Amino acid sequence: MKLNNLIKTNSKKIRPGRGIGSGKGKTSGRGHKGQKSRSGVAVKSFEGGQMPLYRRLPKRGFKPISKNNTAIINLSSLQTFSESNLLDLKNPISLKILKEKKIISKKFSKLKVLGNGEVKNKINISTNFVSKQAKSKIEKAGGILNILKK
Repeated sequence: MKLNNLIKTNSKKIRPGRGIGSGKGKTSGRGHKGQKSRSGVAVKSFEGGQMPLYRRLPKRGFKPISKNNTAIINLSSLQTFSESNLLDLKNPISLKILKEKKIISKKFSKLKVLGNGEVKNKINISTNFVSKQAKSKIEKAGGILNILKK
């Protein structure tokens, strides 16, 4: 004997569309005409005039119209480029030169120098932004830092 057979319920299954005496005859409780009376229709995300869930939840994230076009370069990478003869640290370094040497992509309009790594040579660099650590390391090595106006 199955367990399902042991459970007795007093509720009778409603059989819509089985005559006027059933209470759900003729239109089967769907009313007359209209979208909701048809089969296979569910009004997606409609909550009966209540503010829908997707509009109750807050918006997340932000995608700015003007993207931040700042290229980031570390002192360690400047040092490796000089060791591999891609860059000459004796000459002044700027965003324009880095773009010409194809170290930085053309899409960037500003440059920021970060202080990861060490600099062994004197550097003359023009940049828009610089971190405190990078500034102290460049000055410690005897380099010249030229910060451009915004």
